[in-house]
Amino acid sequence: MTTISPLAKLCAAGILGVVLLLSLDPVSAVVALVFELSLLPWAGVPARRLLRILTPLLIAAPFAGLATLLYGRDGGAVLVQIGPWTITSAEVELAIAITLRVLAVALPAVVLFATTDPTDLADGLAQLWKLPARFVIGALAAIRMLGQMRQDWQMLRLARRARGIADGGGPIAALGRLGNQAMALLTIAVRRGSLLATAMEARAFDAPVQRTWARVATFTPRDAWFVVGAAVIAIIAVMMSVMTGAWNFVIS
Repeated sequence: MTTISPLAKLCAAGILGVVLLLSLDPVSAVVALVFELSLLPWAGVPARRLLRILTPLLIAAPFAGLATLLYGRDGGAVLVQIGPWTITSAEVELAIAITLRVLAVALPAVVLFATTDPTDLADGLAQLWKLPARFVIGALAAIRMLGQMRQDWQMLRLARRARGIADGGGPIAALGRLGNQAMALLTIAVRRGSLLATAMEARAFDAPVQRTWARVATFTPRDAWFVVGAAVIAIIAVMMSVMTGAWNFVIS
C-alpha cells in the first residue's frame, strides 16, 4: 500500500466516500465494509498501529448512531419509551445505517492516509494536479506541525502537573483546566505558525518563479488500477443495495 501514489489513494477514498454518502441504507455500507476489511491485511500497517489509528473511529461511529437513535425522526413501532426519548423501529434502522456508513466512509480514508507520506502527497498535488506551490507547501508545513502539537500538549500537561495545578476539584474543575490548557496550546501554535511563515518567506517559498522539486511524482498504471478497484467496490455496493431494495437516496 505504501508504494501506491498518494493521489491514487486520495481518488479512491473520494470515490468510496461520495458514493456511500448518496444513500442511507445499511446494505451498501455492509458490502463496502466487507471489501475494506478483507483488504486490511494488505494495507502494510502493523496490527498494533492499525488498532491505534482506528480507535477514535471505532469510538466515534457508535456515538453518531446513538445521537440518531435518541434525536432522530420517529417512525414505525415504538420500541422503548425512556423519559422524553421515544425509540422507534425507524430510528433503530437509521442509527444502524449511519453507524455502518460512518465506518465504511472513514475506514479507507484513515488507513490510506496512515500509509501516506505527506511530502509525497504534496509532490503529487503540485506536480501532477498543478496546484499552486504556495498552497501545497503551506499545507505540508501545517501537517508537519500536527505531530509537534501533540508533543506540546503532552509537555503542557506534564508542566501543569509538576506545578500542582492539574489535579483535584472534580469534573467541573477538570473541564476548566482542559480549556486553559487548550488556550495555551493555541497560543503556542499561533506563535510557531507566525515564526514558520516568516522563515518560509525569508527563504523565498513565495517567490513568483517556477519551482523545482527534489523528487518526481508519478502516476503509474498500477495506481490507475487501484482507483478502478475502488470504483468497482463502490459500484458493487450500490448494485447490491438496489437489488435488495434497500437503496435510499438521500436527496429524494
